[in-house]
Amino acid sequence: MTNADNNSEEPISFVDKRKIDPETGEVRDPAGAADEATPAGDGTATGADEGVAPQAPQSGLDGDGAAAAATASDPASELAERTADLQRLTAEYTNYRRRVERDRKTAIDTAKAAVVTELLGVLDDLDRAKAHGDLEAGPLRSVADKLTEALRKQGLEEFGAEGDAFDPNLHEAVQHEGTGHDPVLGVVMRKGYRFGERVLRHAMVGVTDGVGDTAADTTADAAPAAEAAAAEASDADAGSSN
Repeated sequence: MTNADNNSEEPISFVDKRKIDPETGEVRDPAGAADEATPAGDGTATGADEGVAPQAPQSGLDGDGAAAAATASDPASELAERTADLQRLTAEYTNYRRRVERDRKTAIDTAKAAVVTELLGVLDDLDRAKAHGDLEAGPLRSVADKLTEALRKQGLEEFGAEGDAFDPNLHEAVQHEGTGHDPVLGVVMRKGYRFGERVLRHAMVGVTDGVGDTAADTTADAAPAAEAAAAEASDADAGSSN
């Protein structure tokens, strides 16, 4: 029983601490002796004590890294993409600038047209004064000329004169004489005005037939009378000969 108990106990180990190797006679290294004294099973702990950390397996590139690598490997595609973005932004800015300029011009023209429309009554009064001879001389004539010239420079244009062809888009006919072929303006009761392409006021006119139609009607009416006169003349000549 005693032997069995002794065998179950751990074996006794001895550490050789001699500084000189008895077999070779050489001086032993103290570090080497310490290594020999360390049991073989403690090798993992020794490696841990020396600060060697286990290395984790390297994973592959993530999504951003892969995209960056792909972009860096193809600079031509990146340049084409940036060029397309720049062209798109340039076109959008150009369209925006044109739209703003068009809206600004439209607002200016609308404001000018509103002011000029309020002055059309003054121009009518000046036309009536001119028809009565009140603008032949004097300061009123100078005022009328300056006002008319200033409005003309801003783009105001008058239309509607006797003899002009009738245009329903510009003229308002309040009376009509003739058959209606080739109508022209016979009487202008009130001038029309336009500002650029915008008609501010239609001209109030009286419409009559053109000179060509009047002459043709006169010729047509005179032809039967001429034929009748010629027939009477021939009958008279026949009777005198008998």
